[in-house]
Amino acid sequence: MGAPPQGGAVSGPAEPDPRRPLDKDPPAMLQGMRVLDLSRVLAGPWAGQLLADYGADVIKVERPDVGDDTRGWGPPWWGPADARMSAYYLSANRGKRSVAIDLATPEGAAMVRQLAAEADVLLENYKVGQLARYGLDAASLMSLNPRLVYCSVTGYGQDGPMAQAAGYDFAIQATGGLMSLTGEAEGTPGTQPQKVGVAVTDLFTGVYASTAILAALVERGRTGRGRHIDAALLDVQVAMLANQASNHLIGGTVPRRMGNAHPNIVPYQVFETADGHIVLAIGNDGQFTRLCELAGHAEVATDPRYARNPQRVAHRAELVPLLADWLRTRTTQAWMDLLEPHAVPCAPILDIAGVFTHPQVLARGLRVDLPSGSAFDHADHPANDHPAMPLVRNPMRVDGQAVVADQAPPALDQQGDAIRAALARGEGWPTR
Repeated sequence: MGAPPQGGAVSGPAEPDPRRPLDKDPPAMLQGMRVLDLSRVLAGPWAGQLLADYGADVIKVERPDVGDDTRGWGPPWWGPADARMSAYYLSANRGKRSVAIDLATPEGAAMVRQLAAEADVLLENYKVGQLARYGLDAASLMSLNPRLVYCSVTGYGQDGPMAQAAGYDFAIQATGGLMSLTGEAEGTPGTQPQKVGVAVTDLFTGVYASTAILAALVERGRTGRGRHIDAALLDVQVAMLANQASNHLIGGTVPRRMGNAHPNIVPYQVFETADGHIVLAIGNDGQFTRLCELAGHAEVATDPRYARNPQRVAHRAELVPLLADWLRTRTTQAWMDLLEPHAVPCAPILDIAGVFTHPQVLARGLRVDLPSGSAFDHADHPANDHPAMPLVRNPMRVDGQAVVADQAPPALDQQGDAIRAALARGEGWPTR
């Protein structure tokens, strides 16, 4: 199948409709699990959203009046001016209920303890030791509820010389080595180390945290006891160095920025075409042979300098300019049409608009539109005044069905009155 033009939308006789409803009964493998989410910004909320997608009942505890920091990280905004939410906030808080509680007051801390007494999981990303002031630390709450899986997300972990330091994704990408590997090669005019275009360390930490939480819940099924999980952004970033860390530890080298090139595979980078760019991701010798044959240069694949990947890596400086000359002779789409049917890994470079109109993204239903009206009920805005909220669904499918919470991200304190009333009545964890 041909790919859409570089940087644009899919061309065709009819404009595809990106909207896709949720499956009628999405899988809810964590149904009955209760998650108390005290976290804010991205890493912790991302983990909480994943658990909500899998069916957990997630209550998000936020600061009165201001809520999660990301509520103010706009524009763009969603909703009316008096109840608007930032697009950033919406990306990480699907499927949750919101209650505003001041943890620093005795009354607020008591409410959190009530919720924690019946929770299965607690997520928090406060500075090390801060929650102990209010009796909401892991030791205190796990004494109250020995079955609690308590997950602490911090920049640098619960111990070590930087345990008290604030951790932000950008800083961790720098300290954790990722920026030293990202960007054009040193010496290229006008360049510098680059961060990745999304907060990947935060996101990976959220994913790592959720897998650790699920593992702890499985173990709790055998032992009846919870765990305290220490999830540090720096630890995750170092783990994410993957093959580059191994290149250093095994090879004794210090990996450097290489632009879009790969340290261990050639050709594996971006090339110019007659009208733009294309990615080649040649992962084995057979693919390289097919590339050469299709380009009309079969003899290059048998050249001893290029026949095997280790030789191609050794002779990168001679091979890459040769390939660059070939790639400039055709358009991106012409190369896609030539290479893709013959299993030569390649891809156009799409902008985000192009991504959401790509036929495979449409077929997989990665955009989901959730009803949003109830989020503004407290502001006296009729529900039918608000169109469905466009979000990106959880990428997992189970038995062919999309896994995603069916509730839009909540407005600040949207369910607060009902939750506080249930706690005041001594009813424990409030039902949805």
